[in-house]
Amino acid sequence: MNNDLDKLFMAEAIKEAKLAYKEREVPVGAVIVIDNKIVARGRNTRIKDNLVTSHAEINAILSLEKELNQRILDNATIYVTLEPCPMCAYAIMESHIKRLVYGTVDPKRGAISTLDIFNKSLGSKVEVCGNIEKEECESLLKEFFKELR
Repeated sequence: MNNDLDKLFMAEAIKEAKLAYKEREVPVGAVIVIDNKIVARGRNTRIKDNLVTSHAEINAILSLEKELNQRILDNATIYVTLEPCPMCAYAIMESHIKRLVYGTVDPKRGAISTLDIFNKSLGSKVEVCGNIEKEECESLLKEFFKELR
């Protein structure tokens, strides 16, 4: 995929993150794309759902799996504003998503920057592309946590 399309779809993930922010959730958003069309959206809803697993990626994957009635999404790309945590990384791998595009790194809990979960030598087939619209994704998170203090 080209950089312009990545930026376009990341902008949609950012819209989901902004909705999470308005709902006083950690502002992380995700969209899943198949054939250049958004087929699922997700955002953090941990507080609203009272579930620790209600991360943006998980919510988007569950939504799409239910809609398609399948658990293999090998023709999909997931765009997420924050580097996935290990739980979400494994969900991405287990659903066979072809490509992951993320906005900014999570230096404490990121599955790529801290654990390198998508390492090909570990059997991952997920293509990973990072730092798309990094500044906007990062500033949204910083603003949110600054308000909490």
